[in-house]
Amino acid sequence: MEPRSDIELVQEVRNGRRQAFTELMRRYQERVYWVARRIVGSHDDADDVVQETFVKAYLALGEFRGDSSFFTWIYRIAVNLSLNALRKRQVLNYLHESELLSRILPSQDDPEKDLEHSETESALQRAVATLPEKQKAVFVMRYFDEMTYEEIGRVLKTSVGGLKANYFHALRKVREHMRHEIQDGEEPSHG
Repeated sequence: MEPRSDIELVQEVRNGRRQAFTELMRRYQERVYWVARRIVGSHDDADDVVQETFVKAYLALGEFRGDSSFFTWIYRIAVNLSLNALRKRQVLNYLHESELLSRILPSQDDPEKDLEHSETESALQRAVATLPEKQKAVFVMRYFDEMTYEEIGRVLKTSVGGLKANYFHALRKVREHMRHEIQDGEEPSHG
């Protein structure tokens, strides 16, 4: 038996079968979590955003018109709630170091490379944290989630041209931030 499509599941929920929404949650919970995690930075905050995303989606299911895929619709909700969480916490320039390290997979055969990779990953996350909200959202979707500009445009309801400009500026700022961090971290040579 072929799995039911998202649209079929949405219709079932609208017809009173709440269990169909559980299937939609199962399909997208992990992806929504990582969207939120990359924006808000911490596991606990991402978990909160995931819960809030699915509650909001369930309550607003009547507004889902099917113009975009269900995932695009729920992704948009998750991004907006993640950005709201950042505003509430007022921590755009701060990410927890320990939370970031849990994301990094060790290579097990070269501890020095692992350390170098985790330092680079941490520097990247700190750089992303300094971006303005819109640039941060575009950067996360493009760089980490590897979404096309068209997909991002549907999520954020923005023109592709504007997104490209946002991504370009975000990339420039991230590179600049990381360049400064690397320069500041180098020890002066004594010669």
